[in-house]
Amino acid sequence: MFDFLIVLVRVAANIFSLLVIVKVLLSYFLSPYHPVRQTIDQIIEPLLSPIRNRMPMIGMFDFSPIILLVLIQIIEFLLVSVFASL
Repeated sequence: MFDFLIVLVRVAANIFSLLVIVKVLLSYFLSPYHPVRQTIDQIIEPLLSPIRNRMPMIGMFDFSPIILLVLIQIIEFLLVSVFASL
């Protein structure tokens, strides 16, 4: 039972991490009004906006995606540790 939850947490963390990376890459190439970019933004932006509100941009650089990736990895580690210990 808990093995399934561990796999589920890992898959979800990988999907969210991939979506964050794709969002950053697409922001360089696609218009903000492109349907693919809008779909990914609807998924990832609610996770990024609280980080952006608390952390100012440094120059022209927005480090919130990096912080989100780190947070995803930390949450994945914690959840997998909890489920593995049960």
